[in-house]
Amino acid sequence: MTDLVAPAVADDEARLPEAVRRLARVLGAEASSQGASLTQAGRMKLSINAKNWTRFTARQTIATRACGFDWRARMGPFGVIAVQDALIEGRGKLSVNALGIAPLARATPSDALTRSELMRYLAELAWAPDTIRLNTALRWREIDARTLSVSAGIGAAAAEVFFTLGGDGTIAGGYALDRPRSLVEPFLPTRWTWRYSDYRRCEGRFIPFAGEVAWEIEGKELVYWQGRLTGWHA
Repeated sequence: MTDLVAPAVADDEARLPEAVRRLARVLGAEASSQGASLTQAGRMKLSINAKNWTRFTARQTIATRACGFDWRARMGPFGVIAVQDALIEGRGKLSVNALGIAPLARATPSDALTRSELMRYLAELAWAPDTIRLNTALRWREIDARTLSVSAGIGAAAAEVFFTLGGDGTIAGGYALDRPRSLVEPFLPTRWTWRYSDYRRCEGRFIPFAGEVAWEIEGKELVYWQGRLTGWHA
């Protein structure tokens, strides 16, 4: 067992700043998984100016050895609206269908879409903490005692987000300075924030079971997504 674990530990020490290795320990990150799977329930606004919230349920997989995720949600009356929001093989994907067959909306593949989805992947590392140890494509920086930066990608699709650490050393939340708010020109790069809470032990990891996401526009925070995990496993 020692022979199998030692190379990963040595690689952590060579590749990751001490603050990042400490975060991995706090979250119980392991070096043996292929990914994380979770289920969610919550509510979201379908547009930034919407007054009403729409309920959803979702299933999501998050890769731990490469940058990728696949979020599939059901919403609307009887769950007739299906949404896929994903980063698959290095490309962003966003589609909305009715009854699983009739397309209602589909984002055109672009660097802006891929960058947006890559930012989401990075922001959600708290739901797949093994990624910290396993995904060597991630670039980490320690900004200060309570802030870490993680980035990935190259060129126009490169993305960076910042994590804010809580007093217990977990990820309390974070922000991106310029996530595309529109997927067609103008792309409207906007400050994007999120918060995590209700951490629980799951299969040896420390996972947040609640979260919310917001845009910051003209100095005002506009929350548009709130959800809770209903299940998690590695």
